[in-house]
Amino acid sequence: MRTSKPFFNLQTIMTLLVCGVVALSLLVTDVLISQKVADNTQKNLADKATNIARIVAHTPLVIEALNGQRADSEIQPFANEIRQISAVQFVVVMDMKGIRKSHPDISKVGQPFVGGDEGAALKGHEYVSNAKGTLGMSLRAFTPIVTPAGKQVGAVAVGILLNNVNQAVAQSRLIIFISVGFGLLVGVIGALFLARKIKNIMFGLEPNEIAKMLEERSAMLESVREGILAIDNDSRITLANAAALRLFNKAGILGDPVGKRVTDYVPNTRMQLVLETGNAELDQELNLFGITLVTNVIPLFVNGKSVGAIATFRDKTEIKQMAEELTGVLLYAEALRAQAHEFMNKLQVILGMVHMKYYDQLSTYISRIAHQQQNEIGFISRHIKDPVLAGFILGKMSYAREVGAELVLFEECFLPEPANPEMIHDIVTVFGNLVDNALDAVVDCPLKRIDVNFSYENGVIILEVSDTGPGINNELKRQIFTKGYSTKGPNRGLGLYLVKRSLERLNGSIEIVSEEGQGTQFKVSLPYKSKDEME
Repeated sequence: MRTSKPFFNLQTIMTLLVCGVVALSLLVTDVLISQKVADNTQKNLADKATNIARIVAHTPLVIEALNGQRADSEIQPFANEIRQISAVQFVVVMDMKGIRKSHPDISKVGQPFVGGDEGAALKGHEYVSNAKGTLGMSLRAFTPIVTPAGKQVGAVAVGILLNNVNQAVAQSRLIIFISVGFGLLVGVIGALFLARKIKNIMFGLEPNEIAKMLEERSAMLESVREGILAIDNDSRITLANAAALRLFNKAGILGDPVGKRVTDYVPNTRMQLVLETGNAELDQELNLFGITLVTNVIPLFVNGKSVGAIATFRDKTEIKQMAEELTGVLLYAEALRAQAHEFMNKLQVILGMVHMKYYDQLSTYISRIAHQQQNEIGFISRHIKDPVLAGFILGKMSYAREVGAELVLFEECFLPEPANPEMIHDIVTVFGNLVDNALDAVVDCPLKRIDVNFSYENGVIILEVSDTGPGINNELKRQIFTKGYSTKGPNRGLGLYLVKRSLERLNGSIEIVSEEGQGTQFKVSLPYKSKDEME
């Protein structure tokens, strides 16, 4: 899975997201509350006007003046005083004919009430209305004026201009808008702080970068051949790669280990001890139900605090086999084993002939094999002057006979003793792996023959190994020296890689001559200084 780079970074995305959520929340709040606040503001003003109207209507001065017990001229000063104290626009007292007895404009006193909405009040009803009077559109609260005996003698109207009402509503909404803006500002600051905090927690990495690192980490853990097991500070397994599961399954430990205590899943790992002591244990052997593993256990620390431990495992047998192949020990061991096996076969023949008392035939057989052995040893010792390589060639000849093939050295082959004995090991690696490759090639052929020739001239040796196998196509020629590449199955493909590596170390070269159905010849050239020339 490939992760594409986002258009915005994490900090920008989080800021936009949080700001969007805050803005949407505040907008919904404004829509839901703003109208409610406006209605409440208007209602409060209406209640205020109504309360003032009731106070005026129940004032004895007003009642007595309208009932003829006082001069009606006393109403105007009282109404103006109430208007100024209550901060309303007008307090108008009228008689039952609708004639004003008070008004902010004294010239309007004695004239009929303007607006047309006073009729219901003169009939004994209390209410609030909006109408246009001499001062403009206003919110009006009407209350009838009734004597203690229950007789209505007039009505009072208290008004607040709608411009003032709208201004009060706007002020209430302004407070909401200021709160919304402040909330949005706090949201932006909080979003920036939160985004920066999360970015620091993630070491400044973007989510796509974290995803990429996780994919690469998983790929690396699954590709290594060492088993890897990690535990947390509570000794619970947090990670086990495929190689670890393969080793555990090989030992008979099945199931998913993640989440289990390491002591319950894999005994004797010493991971618990390393977790407790904080001391690493390196290159230790662990016997796991008959499988010997080489393990390294290392404590994990973050900011100086222990957070767990990690262990690597490798099958000791696999390490041993790999070491033998890489060092060439396996080549020597196989050559010696072939010689020992051939010698044991001959001893078995001699023992059988002794039991059968075929003494005459026994003498002939011993003479023949002794002669053959002397001829081989004599020929090789005359042509191959280094004793290690000579003995190795004898072993390979025995091995070839054991698998039913024939390994033939040319009559004119010759290799002097090297001035540097250490290079013989690389020559053994090159020769042994080329011969083994040739023996594999002829295993299914009717003629199983490998021809070998060593020649030395002007400080260069030429090694030629030819077989009667099926040949190599051009595609295979380009890949056979690649480590791990083989047409013979898994866990192969190391021999020719080692040949290439040895030739690189010796500054040598190799040439392949092959056609399908006509066998293959490997021709090696490498610098070589003989001991005689140096002397």
